[in-house]
Formats: sequence, C-alpha cells, structure tokens
Amino acid sequence: MTTKQMDYILELAKTLNFNRAAENLFISQPTMTYQINAAEEDIGFRIFERSGKGASLTPAGDQFVTELQAIRERLKSAIEQGQNFSVKYTEDIRIALPIRSAVYFLPQAITQFAAEKPEVSLSPYFDWANCLDSFRKGEQDIVFAMEHEVKHIPDIRIHHLFDSRIYLITEKDDTLAKKDIVSSADLAGRTLMVGGGSPPVLQRIQQRVITETGIDYLNSHDHDTTLTNVASHKGVCLAPGFLNDHNNEFAWTLFECGEVIPCVLCTHKNDHRDSVMRFIGILREHYKKHKDFSA
Repeated sequence: MTTKQMDYILELAKTLNFNRAAENLFISQPTMTYQINAAEEDIGFRIFERSGKGASLTPAGDQFVTELQAIRERLKSAIEQGQNFSVKYTEDIRIALPIRSAVYFLPQAITQFAAEKPEVSLSPYFDWANCLDSFRKGEQDIVFAMEHEVKHIPDIRIHHLFDSRIYLITEKDDTLAKKDIVSSADLAGRTLMVGGGSPPVLQRIQQRVITETGIDYLNSHDHDTTLTNVASHKGVCLAPGFLNDHNNEFAWTLFECGEVIPCVLCTHKNDHRDSVMRFIGILREHYKKHKDFSA
C-alpha cells in the first residue's frame, strides 16, 4: 500500500463520499475509485461498502482506519524528521540510557559536542527495561550500563565512565540528611527498603547492613516503588548515585562503604567512528572534573 492510497482511504473514511473525497484531494473520481479498489485487493478485505448514496465503513474497515490513522501520523513525523536531518546533519549517534539521570552530564556533553561537530546529531533513547536489548539489536550506537551487565556480551567495546558510589535516600527533613556521611550504625531502628532490582553489589551491602544492625527491612518491587515508600515514611533505602535525578525531592547522603558500582558506556566493536569516540571522551572529561565521581 502506498502513502497516497493511505491518504485516499483516510479521506474517504472522513467524507464517506467518493466525489467529495476526490475533490478534496484534487484527483478525479475514477482515480479515487481505482486506488481504493487496488488497496482493498492488496490487503485482502473490503474497507468500504459502496451504495448509491456513497460509502460506509465495514466493521473491519472501521478498525483498520483507526490503526491506519496512527500509522500515517507516525510515518508523516518520520518523513519530516528525515527531511530535517538531511538538511542539517550528515550523521547520527544514538545513545541508550535506562533513565535520564544515568548520565548526569549528558546535556552539557551534547552542548559541547554540538559546538565541535554541528554536522552530527545525537539522539538519546530512554527505556529502563529495553535499552540494553535495543543496543544488542543494533538499534543504538552507545548504551550506558553497569559493568557487570555487559562484561560477557560479545562484539562490544566497554568504555569505563565512572564509579558510582552508594548513597542513603531519605526524606529531606530526616535527621540523617544532616550528616555528611552515614554508616550502618546510623540506621539502627530504621526500616531498609531492599530488592527492587538492586545490582549484586548493592544486594551484598543491604544484606551486610541487615546482618550487622538487625534492622527491619521491607522488599520493594522497583526503584520508583522504593522512592514512593520513602516519601510515605515507610523507610529509607540505599541506591547507586547514578539514579539521583537531582530534583531535590529526597536527600541523598553518602553511605560509608568501600564498594562502588563501575558504570560504563558500550559501543559496537565494528563502530570505529571518530565522532563516537569524541563524544565518549567529552563525557569522560565532565565526570573527571566532578568531585563526586572517579573515572
């Protein structure tokens, strides 16, 4: 089915009159009829019922037109984006992130990169559940990940970005939020949120805190649920710093422990573009200058 046939179907579905639809599209009525018939033959079912009074949608046609409208809008957007890209850019780098805050310096890095290489577009993709899978399928050029997630994936290159330290998340008015650093002993009498897809390093820290202090704990499904529980006065939680979205909704206080979570950017082994390496270099420069990160 061509894009013109899509437009013919959508216009006829709106007017339910062959002559009026043809006039609105500046084509002849026979052309409209021919194209609708050809589209129906192509897809294998009738979209419209014809009568002397005009046309009406079949039940299948009604469902089809609803989906077709959404598809046409997405296609129109894709074409417009492609046209814009072709005018301004010669290359695109796609970077996948689980959440926006995972790469804290991404906006600054994009700004610097754009000044150096205005001909290269950089497109972030945010999806906690699917960003790594999207990268492995070749849909993304760069992916942010914790090192333990990717060290066994073949045909990739791993670029160390920073070591994420562990923080205690509390409400802003919590007495622990006034401390510069929090220890396991400080958590006595509290309830600790655990689980929620915690990486192995964090799971070990959680278990050690529970064993050493005997504090209560509560299993939490995911990070967003954990934050909701913290805001609901149900407890506190430990989390890697890269999850901090810096919106000041919670207090993030450094937790006293020797463990860190190495965070990396991955590229495909056969991607040797200078632009990709330069963008990674810019990100590294920003992290290296910040006291809260070690590159």
